[in-house]
Amino acid sequence: MSLLEIQNLKTYFHTRAGTTRAVDDVSFSLEKGEIVGVVGESGSGKSVTCHSILGLLPQPPAKIEGGVVTFDGDELLDMPPPLLRAIRGKRISMVFQDPMSCLNPYLTILDQVAEPILIHEEVTKEEAEQRAIEMMKKVGIRDAEKRARSYPHEFSGGMRQRAMIAMALVTNPDVLLADEPTTALDVTVQARILRLLRDLRDDLGVGVIFVSHDLGVIAEVADRVVVMYQGKVVEQGEVLSIFENPSHPYVKGLLACRPTFETKFRILPTVDDFLDTEEAEDGSITIIERPDVGKRLAALERESETNEADGSDLPDVLLEVTDLKVHFSSGGGFFGKPHEVVKAVDGVNLTARRGQTLGLVGESGCGKTTIGRAILRLVKPTGGSILYDGTKLLEVPPNESLSYRKRMQIIFQDPYASLNPRLTIEQALIEPMTVHGLGADRHERRDRVVALLEEVGLSASHLLRYPHEFSGGQRQRLCVARALALEPEFIVCDECVSAMDVSVQAQVLNLLRELQEKRDLTYLFISHDLSVVKFMSDEVAVMEAGQIVEQGSAEELYRNPKKTYTQELLDAVPRGDLESLQARFKG
Repeated sequence: MSLLEIQNLKTYFHTRAGTTRAVDDVSFSLEKGEIVGVVGESGSGKSVTCHSILGLLPQPPAKIEGGVVTFDGDELLDMPPPLLRAIRGKRISMVFQDPMSCLNPYLTILDQVAEPILIHEEVTKEEAEQRAIEMMKKVGIRDAEKRARSYPHEFSGGMRQRAMIAMALVTNPDVLLADEPTTALDVTVQARILRLLRDLRDDLGVGVIFVSHDLGVIAEVADRVVVMYQGKVVEQGEVLSIFENPSHPYVKGLLACRPTFETKFRILPTVDDFLDTEEAEDGSITIIERPDVGKRLAALERESETNEADGSDLPDVLLEVTDLKVHFSSGGGFFGKPHEVVKAVDGVNLTARRGQTLGLVGESGCGKTTIGRAILRLVKPTGGSILYDGTKLLEVPPNESLSYRKRMQIIFQDPYASLNPRLTIEQALIEPMTVHGLGADRHERRDRVVALLEEVGLSASHLLRYPHEFSGGQRQRLCVARALALEPEFIVCDECVSAMDVSVQAQVLNLLRELQEKRDLTYLFISHDLSVVKFMSDEVAVMEAGQIVEQGSAEELYRNPKKTYTQELLDAVPRGDLESLQARFKG
């Protein structure tokens, strides 16, 4: 018998808008010491499946309509709450997606890691804290004795995720449910978390269900793969078998739409290039593979060949950054304590050419976003020069800077946080036009907004909706439309696809490329994902600790990196290709 077995699980959400079959007849199993990857787009039912196992869903609106979940011979779905609580956190633990929102900001990391021990075991607080510190060391938190008394906001994203893993493993569970534990993390931090999970599986014999939207990540860590689409399992099997010979068109689409270092496409394939649907007489829908998928992919490859730049005539320089410095002061002011200077950006030189993309890559905290904001004068530089189309921006008086803000825009990382929840999409897109005096009247501005929505793949029917009524990919399209509303020449794309599903990410990247060619836009493309940066960029700059450590053409930098740090970043990217996967299993 398997350690954990899920049979025909059905979890539905009943609301005024109708019934959503979030999990619909899902079955798979987990053995001791095995890592099973559950992969699919947002809304496919991955997280709901994990929450159903532990009884963490609010009922109503959720209701488990059927199925059996067996753990070590015991049925979990019908188990009385007191018995389930004894298992939850003790024998089955969970690592949630966003550690910052899951960790209590009022408690120290040590208090939170030790808490499961105090709840489930009869030990003293001192014993629980000692075991918690030992587990923090085991998951790779440096100086655990000192850092244990820190609060969540004092940890980096990777360290917070390690603290969450320590909290889940401190009771020595049999099963670990890891729900998107590496989403939006730097590739280097992600690689360390994946290595950590494999090591803990080997050392402690923990069975792991690893939830992700990225098959490349799954290839790095999983033994078996379960692929979910619209609440159903469409394919499952050994990870090598799935990558070598995928049978379902959705799985083929997921594998193809993720940019890699070897991507030959100018425009990325999307899941829609592989899927078609047939509706039966009873209203049921069957997913089939498009008969013309081969032609569609060949057309994308041909577009790649016909759009290659010959490199003979370089475009004019639009933006030139020289010796840019942005320093922040922290501390000081009380009892004569000296100010500590944080050199977020320290002597950076960059050049962006008209109509091209300059990629800026590095780990969190290296100063990438600060550079983008300093160029737009959203933060005040400490020193240096920013030359934009022949004008020294730092010498432009504030009362004259409005015209340059019209020409330079930004797409932020989190589309939900950057859209005003109280404004409809029509109001949000018309507002910058009104500020800058674009359009003769409201009717002309509304016509411009409709044209913008259609340009980014939306329609006039979306005008009166609010941001919360859109999916993540649609919200990012709206942010692109808002950036284009003032007809800029230069756009800072700040981690604008970092937390997206690979299929939605492909759509947004394709959109950005299409708009660049159509409008002759110049991008500063900021990301921690080197494969995405390579796909988008003509030139790439690698940043570490506030400084540019390497810079050159995208192809040359990836083919022949000169700095050790650049090579480390390249090595940390999940390859997700057959050669790497075969090497992993042979090793």
